[in-house]
Amino acid sequence: MNSVTYLDGIKKQFLYYKSLGQNTIDQTPDKQLFWQYDDNSNSIAIIIKHLWGNMKSRWTNFLTTDGEKEWRSRDEEFENDIQTKEELIEIWEEGWQCLFEALDSINELNFEQPIYIRNIEHSITEAINRQLAHYAYHIGQIVFIGKMCCGENWQSLSIPKGASQSYNKKRFSTPKHKAHYTDNLINKTRQFPK
Repeated sequence: MNSVTYLDGIKKQFLYYKSLGQNTIDQTPDKQLFWQYDDNSNSIAIIIKHLWGNMKSRWTNFLTTDGEKEWRSRDEEFENDIQTKEELIEIWEEGWQCLFEALDSINELNFEQPIYIRNIEHSITEAINRQLAHYAYHIGQIVFIGKMCCGENWQSLSIPKGASQSYNKKRFSTPKHKAHYTDNLINKTRQFPK
């Protein structure tokens, strides 16, 4: 696999996880975005704040500086001080923008250079895969909390219960072809009740 193919696929993976988080935010009642099970648990808002801090640190000057920036204050990312959904969406988008701009800066000429995170050398693919796994972990938490908060009003973000056979039937009705599995999942506009 060449660098262009890898980067194209990895951007789709990040977009997929962003869409899962965004669709959860969109259907979760505003006040529930700040709900915590207990004082030792994180709300959706706190998880998003942590993702934002991590993204800004890891992806700012991705190719030239250590991914753990001196100006990052990780512990503060877990303080529940975001007040509004608008503020939450602002940092959510800012973090993802930083990530995608960094990915766009990678090309065949710089693809082999080392990346450092806390002084540990990574290849570019190792550094990117590390972040993809980290974000998938936290997006899963966001979805789980959102699903609990929405209860019966939750609209599935994947194949709904009981619909696996019809989904597979549709997929297998087309000939084998080259595609990314997220192609029909990313950027689907969902309408969620407010």
